[in-house]
Amino acid sequence: MRMLTTYRTPILPEWVDYNDHLRDAFYLLIFSYATDALMTRIGLDHAGRERSGHTLYTLECHLNYLAEVKLGAEVEVRTQLLAHDRKRLQVYHGLYQTGEERLLAANEQMLINIDRQAGRSAPFDPAVLIAVRDLYEAQQDLPRPIHVGRAIGLPG
Repeated sequence: MRMLTTYRTPILPEWVDYNDHLRDAFYLLIFSYATDALMTRIGLDHAGRERSGHTLYTLECHLNYLAEVKLGAEVEVRTQLLAHDRKRLQVYHGLYQTGEERLLAANEQMLINIDRQAGRSAPFDPAVLIAVRDLYEAQQDLPRPIHVGRAIGLPG
């Protein structure tokens, strides 16, 4: 299986700066929409959230800006589920020009399942956990992205 294409969009005028480049915050907005699509894929769309009372929160996010993205470009996010346990997902999103293979930005996220009524983390609903396991198993042959597990720091 290839990485899952989770979001496609043109770069909108209100998303760019004075150099006609995508503003840094809008990279994360695009990745956030891709996470929403992943939630739909695993059964945490609006209906699934209403049925289960669960949702996902972001615990941590790393974003690598690798190439300029200009006004009017058509981009897509490709997503890989790297790991999971009974409450968390480790997700990788790559941003590409639609139909091309050059990586423009990379995003790694740690997400946690939340029981909205209890206001705390909880194990995934059984139907969601099955969908998570199925996606994880389907992507096991994919290579681990090189921008995963990185930390910020100066040498020395």
